[in-house]
Amino acid sequence: MTDNGADSAEIGIEITLGGIVQGVGFRPFVYRLARRLGLRGTVCNRGDRVVIHVAGPGARLDAFVAALTAEAPPLARVDQVSRSVAPMPEGADFRIIESGAGTVSVGVVPDIATCPACRAEMADPKARRFRYAFTNCTDCGPRFSIVTGLPYDRSATTMAGFAMCPDCAAEYGDPADRRFHAQPIACPRCGPRLWLEGVDAGPGDPIARAAEVLLRGGIVAVKGIGGFHLACDATQAAAVDELRRRKRRPTKPLAVMADAATLARLCAVGAAEGAALAGPSAPIVLLPVQPDAPLAPGIAPGQRQVGMMLPYTPLHHLLVAAVGRPLVMTSGNGSGAPQVIDNEEARTVLAGIADALLMHDRPIARRLDDSVVRLAAGRMRVLRRGRGLAPLPLALPEDFADAPPVLALGAELKSAICLTHGEKALLSHHLGDLDEPGTADAFEAAIADYGALFAHAPAVVAVDLHPGYHATRLGTARAAALGVPLEPVGHHHAHMAAAMAEAGWRRRDGPVVGVILDGLGFGADGSLWGAEILVGDYAAVRRVGRLSPIPLLGGDAASREPWRVLLAHLDRALGRAAVDGEPSLRPVFAGRPVATLRAMADKGLNAPLSSSAGRLFDAMAMLLGCAPGRLSHEGEAAMALEACAQADAAPYPFVLRENDGLLEIDPAPLWRHVLRDRAAGASCGAMAGGFHSGLAAAFADAAAGVARRAAIGAVALSGGVFQNALLLQDMTRRLEGQGVRVLAPAEVPANDGGLALGQAVVAAARHLG
Repeated sequence: MTDNGADSAEIGIEITLGGIVQGVGFRPFVYRLARRLGLRGTVCNRGDRVVIHVAGPGARLDAFVAALTAEAPPLARVDQVSRSVAPMPEGADFRIIESGAGTVSVGVVPDIATCPACRAEMADPKARRFRYAFTNCTDCGPRFSIVTGLPYDRSATTMAGFAMCPDCAAEYGDPADRRFHAQPIACPRCGPRLWLEGVDAGPGDPIARAAEVLLRGGIVAVKGIGGFHLACDATQAAAVDELRRRKRRPTKPLAVMADAATLARLCAVGAAEGAALAGPSAPIVLLPVQPDAPLAPGIAPGQRQVGMMLPYTPLHHLLVAAVGRPLVMTSGNGSGAPQVIDNEEARTVLAGIADALLMHDRPIARRLDDSVVRLAAGRMRVLRRGRGLAPLPLALPEDFADAPPVLALGAELKSAICLTHGEKALLSHHLGDLDEPGTADAFEAAIADYGALFAHAPAVVAVDLHPGYHATRLGTARAAALGVPLEPVGHHHAHMAAAMAEAGWRRRDGPVVGVILDGLGFGADGSLWGAEILVGDYAAVRRVGRLSPIPLLGGDAASREPWRVLLAHLDRALGRAAVDGEPSLRPVFAGRPVATLRAMADKGLNAPLSSSAGRLFDAMAMLLGCAPGRLSHEGEAAMALEACAQADAAPYPFVLRENDGLLEIDPAPLWRHVLRDRAAGASCGAMAGGFHSGLAAAFADAAAGVARRAAIGAVALSGGVFQNALLLQDMTRRLEGQGVRVLAPAEVPANDGGLALGQAVVAAARHLG
């Protein structure tokens, strides 16, 4: 390259880049680019930034700066670029230098699925890493699960204990090699090793021996990137049933891992689902199962879809290939406990579940469940944020740039935390349900881990309004200890705000209407909400509508036993005498303590009123025979109801009326119509479909009417019930048909896994004034 005139004079500049620029091969990319353009200088990591000190002719520097974004590595995301004049760097070449300390970081990369080049290398008998279970390069491999500190260098990962052999060191130091500065670099000579314990333990290939156990119908605990899985042959019904028995997981769907060719035979895979499966995050994707798929019926009882994923580590690729069949891959933990990540813990906790343990000696820095996504209303939507997605930062609207840093602690179920810094929010991975034994300790450890890793010093702590939540109590104590304000945020306000923030809704854009449908959340009036229409912005909301409330007979027991909620709904809609006199209902309530519960409701004893949409789904599922009398996991009844619903069914009626200043959506007519159709022999699919479309029509019409009267152009849809693809699609279609913009979460879970983001932006907005 030649330069003429003033452009040929050498000048020095400093360039700072922010975003996803660590763990994606950005420094090696900068090195190669600078060498290509004949520039000299240095590049290093500094906190969440890459800093380049470079010198050369002006035209070449301009080309260099332009290429930093135009040609960036595929996994990088450059959000900020600044350029300033700087002294001339020392030396005559371009070098990668030691990383420097920085401030708050939101740029650590998630774990990345094995790239095609590494897969090809593993399959090549002549390659040094032939069949090596820990093959990786700059473009793939473990990242967040092995990071112990920043900047992202090998010494700050769980690979620090594996000294590179001369061959790996040569690759690591060669700018032309795809492993140049790949921090997890390893090979059979110097890297982690694999072994099998338990059944068939001994000499020989541990993967081949593990495959033999699986083919015989055994269960193998497999140590992956973010923790252990429990694996069995997904085509053997007895093996699946035994795994359920040992793990005490009677009906909750199990995830399945298969190679791409097998997966395509098992499920209907559209373009969007295929892209998600094969993407860097390699999540579990919910897919419709083919009628002749040879999967055991116990994989996902009563469901039309199964959670499928491709192998995403070299170990998984080798194991799936050795077995030659799809494998169940479910979280390696005991009932109610967090996923196991430590070898010694696995020997203790999983020994009674697994026949053998496929282990390795690379430590796991943090527990990461697999991410889960599904296609709904035209977009892939995150149901669980975990391995492969966390801790990618989320961009907040531009007018949050001056907000104070916030720590938000979420709620009780599907817990996650959120840290904000200016226009960035870092929503953690799924941390579990805080009412489960062991999860609370893991939750507190995650707060300390994220705070230390990202050097976050909160100026505000945000919590849920519910005073009994563990997260609320913990946040209250933490705010007091730090001497910073505590900001309680309404549960449904947080759901609404999370949808607004993800959509880029700015503070100055004004109010929106929110339709928030979930199980239960503590309302601003102290009652239990669950199907609300709100109007407001980030700072404040007011409730303008709701589902007609019913008493939760037996309190928390109503969330586990849907017949209790059905009784309350039918008593309210038809009257007790009519319910008792309906012959078709006698088998539903036979042997149940109906009189006792009604007496409790009359006296207001352990029967709090609630407007819960989740409990409405439970009641309908119970009436239609889709749900058992006692649920074994959250969402079981609602999932079964969606699975049997016809998408084109005519809507059942609801009544909209004013009641105490609120627009009330009354399902009483729904129950009368369902009982009539049930007596006439209507199919479960038609009745479930009519329920879905009726609920969608009622809330869409109500929300659109509120928006029209208030001259508001957008409606936010959030809450765990909107994980239901049929409902979300129907409501979106109805609202958009009335000229309303829909804000619905996609990158953030609509369930309580996204609640911390909403709490964080509400707290930030309130402290911006």
